[in-house]
Amino acid sequence: MKKAVYRIIKSIRTLLSELFHAKDSRLPYIITVIVSLVIVVGGINLFIELTDTLKTDTLARYDTAVTDYIISFRNPSLTTFFKFVTDIGDVTGYLIVLILFVLLSWRIIKSWKYVLQSVVVLVLATLSNMALKRFVDRARPGIEHLVTVKTLSYPSGHAMGAMAFFGFLIYLISKLRINRIFKYSLMVLVALLILSIGISRIYLGVHYPSDVAGGFIAGFIWVVFCILIFDVIQIFRRDPEV
Repeated sequence: MKKAVYRIIKSIRTLLSELFHAKDSRLPYIITVIVSLVIVVGGINLFIELTDTLKTDTLARYDTAVTDYIISFRNPSLTTFFKFVTDIGDVTGYLIVLILFVLLSWRIIKSWKYVLQSVVVLVLATLSNMALKRFVDRARPGIEHLVTVKTLSYPSGHAMGAMAFFGFLIYLISKLRINRIFKYSLMVLVALLILSIGISRIYLGVHYPSDVAGGFIAGFIWVVFCILIFDVIQIFRRDPEV
């Protein structure tokens, strides 16, 4: 797979050099990043267009049915649990996780690269979520809110941030050379955390299920995009002449 990527990048570099009559090995990297950003912007616009088509009675019935089912389980213990989980997907939760990640990188991994990459993924997801909320302009559900919210509804910022940040952590965990059972168990636990954060937003009455689904999709797009860009950067740093 990596050899195939190298061949593709080398072909792109040759083509770009011929087109622009340039020998700068950084040119393909710069253009690749620009093209990737254009693709993301185009993807966001497509996401918004598709979201507009979801404003149907069918979706409203789906949202209501799923919400009613989830909130039917409300009880003091579950409410405490989901408030805790939703806090993990908020600013304070990310700061705590990042501090732990920094300590882990300092003492064990001996590299700050993955910390910086994780921050980049989270910041991109957060900024794009703010833009999407303003474009879509969907109000929060009219049911009782168990936590205070001040922003718009679609897509869920908690779901999008959780998928982007913790999803990227799953990718990093998959690269660790540790016991396989421990590695996969850790990946499953993080995946369950992502799912729990999404469910918590419905349970607490502050998001429609479609908000959470949209947040997960958008967050996953950022994970894939960032992994692609980071890998391309790594390839060009190792061998600028690929």
